[in-house]
Amino acid sequence: MAVPLSVPAPSPSRRRVLRRGGALALTALAGAAVPGCGTGPDDGVGADGRVTIELWHGQADTARAALRRLVADFERSHPHIRVDMGGGVLADSMLQKITAALASGAYPDIAYVFGSDLANVARSPQVVDLTDTVGSADTPWKSYWAPAREAVSLNGRVRAAPALLDALAVVCNKKLFARAGVPLPRAGWRWHDFVSVARKLTDKGAGHFGTGWPGAGDEDTVWRLWPMVWDLGGDVIADDGRSIGFAKEGVRALEVVEDLVRHKSVYVDPKPGGEQMYQVFQGGRMAMAITGPWQLPDIRKAGIDHHVVPLPSFSGRPATISGPDTWTVFDNGSARVRAARTFVDWLMRPAQDVRWGAEAGSLPLSRHAQELPRWQRETRRSEGLATFTKALEGARVRPNHPAYPEISQALGQALISVLLGRSSPRAAMRACADEADAALLIPR
Repeated sequence: MAVPLSVPAPSPSRRRVLRRGGALALTALAGAAVPGCGTGPDDGVGADGRVTIELWHGQADTARAALRRLVADFERSHPHIRVDMGGGVLADSMLQKITAALASGAYPDIAYVFGSDLANVARSPQVVDLTDTVGSADTPWKSYWAPAREAVSLNGRVRAAPALLDALAVVCNKKLFARAGVPLPRAGWRWHDFVSVARKLTDKGAGHFGTGWPGAGDEDTVWRLWPMVWDLGGDVIADDGRSIGFAKEGVRALEVVEDLVRHKSVYVDPKPGGEQMYQVFQGGRMAMAITGPWQLPDIRKAGIDHHVVPLPSFSGRPATISGPDTWTVFDNGSARVRAARTFVDWLMRPAQDVRWGAEAGSLPLSRHAQELPRWQRETRRSEGLATFTKALEGARVRPNHPAYPEISQALGQALISVLLGRSSPRAAMRACADEADAALLIPR
């Protein structure tokens, strides 16, 4: 399907695929002490007493520029530490890069790791425990939003620092709603309302779609379904830990997707990251996009007059998902670990957190940051940002479980089969359950 050529492609999504190969390779590394770059207590300290740490930041364009400004300020206030941002890859490929780095023993001091990858990455003995770091941080740990805390906690320990916080909501094109004479949705709407509105706002002749859905089978495809599962009373993993907890609820959630497909009101984007889907929305040809705050800068730049509303639900209760990402610290010797801890502690503090959120499309990690004047100004300036922030009050996160990539992959294939009309929701979920349950039985 054609997409408008006049709209520049947005920055790559931060929500892309949890590649199974990388997760399995990290599993093989777990438990085996891999020699790091550090060889002694003073390793990493230059002749001038300055410590250099390597940061694989994973960012592109706007976010990378924002981080460079923060790093420059950090180095001015911490002249004994230098942060090298030269290495690494985009966040979408970080899991594979880190896997290879841990195998070779030449890994960074800090890397931007997707929260849903942390359970596998943290199985490496080279990952530094940050429990004491966040416990002594400038912002009290309990002031952080629950999703930010939960995403970096495994077995009661903090295994990384929260780097990015978001939540899903629905962004609406006000012009398309007005043209069709359809009222803008409000908080408390239901999924059957969403399907109905998407159908009314689909205009085949004009090339307009009611909504869109990523169709690559990756994590960007999958994570939009979890709020439906949770709202219906299901969970990603059952209480016994040996099977999925959404066999029944997944069918009902997939039926919503099937309804969108049946009415031909959903644009299915076959490419990873949903870039084409966002191009269609920013080109004024899609009425509703389920997305996060990271898309707001691009939507404003495209000149879309927009309205943000919480996700619909089945129950009428607020239901959404947050997908926090992390700054994961690796052990390259005591001096570099101390410097890396100092940097992530500084980066999480409200003054820096608000700058990062405002400039890179994140939400404030803590209530302290949310209350700062700069964030309040940003909220007034950016339509819909307050809706995303409020959604954090009831947002949930995916489980920190090493089998999650396989569960996600199985559900991704189920979603593709329904999006492409190849399978019924019930049959798709049977296949998903068979594969995901088998993954949960693998000793780890």
